Amino acid sequence: MKKVLVTGGTVFVSRYVAEYYVKAGYEVFVLNRNSRQQCEGVTLIEADRNALGDKLKGYHFDVVFDVTAYNAKDVNCLLDALDSFDDYILISSSAVYPEYCKQPFTEETEVGANKFWKKYGTDKIEAEAALMERVPNAYILRPPYLYGSLNNVYREAFVFDCAMQERKFYLPKDGAMKLQFFHVKDLCRFMDIILEKKPSQHIFNVGNKESISIKDWVTLCYRIADKEAEFVNVYEEIEQRKYFSFYDYEYALDVQKQCELMPVTEDLEVGLREAYNWYLNNQDKVIKRPYIEFIDKELKEI
Repeated sequence: MKKVLVTGGTVFVSRYVAEYYVKAGYEVFVLNRNSRQQCEGVTLIEADRNALGDKLKGYHFDVVFDVTAYNAKDVNCLLDALDSFDDYILISSSAVYPEYCKQPFTEETEVGANKFWKKYGTDKIEAEAALMERVPNAYILRPPYLYGSLNNVYREAFVFDCAMQERKFYLPKDGAMKLQFFHVKDLCRFMDIILEKKPSQHIFNVGNKESISIKDWVTLCYRIADKEAEFVNVYEEIEQRKYFSFYDYEYALDVQKQCELMPVTEDLEVGLREAYNWYLNNQDKVIKRPYIEFIDKELKEI
């Protein structure tokens, strides 16, 4: 039985990864501070990843799934504490690409500061660099917006709330801005493929090949909730993130190299339906932002 280490393991992506590999029959260790409920079937290593001491001494891991590294310090502290491991996969972000570069972004696009993602993006760049300097055979995955069950970020859940409350939806401009998604299960499936095939390439953009307009995405979310979306278009110069769950920033990742290894990804409607069914029973697990309150106070007169 393979032993794997998942950093985090209690929230969204890291929890999904931990549960996925438990179901796959792996011996799963999770590294976190034990401030939230743990997954069933995992072994907890209780510690702050930046103050590990000898917590990992004596362990050999077949794979380290580093889901919670946000900067170089996170990576270096973990590497300093690890005794031995075979493979290391870091979940990075599309935020490493500057918004002004030619799109779709390829893995060869020069990384740099992005005015929308700011420090989050530059910290991820430093995390990647720290890892590749010390573990050249590690793998780095750069996803767009991740979605699926366990998602505690108020994205599709916000639209589901609007649908369930039978609210009109306040749509930025004409709703043509496109979003690129990737189901968290596909993230795990692609990590399986990497571990099996050990490709010579070590940095991959990952995501659905096709993007979707925000209008079509909202329409789909409403339909999943058995509602029909009625739109109010917001053309006023109002910061989009005050009333909508994404920045006014359209980007696209070139995922051709991922598709060569994994041609099929989860159908978006199927994935969103799974997310909706999870949300119905787990609304308290989502960190809600005051979009609806802002709409009711500032946009009702539009």
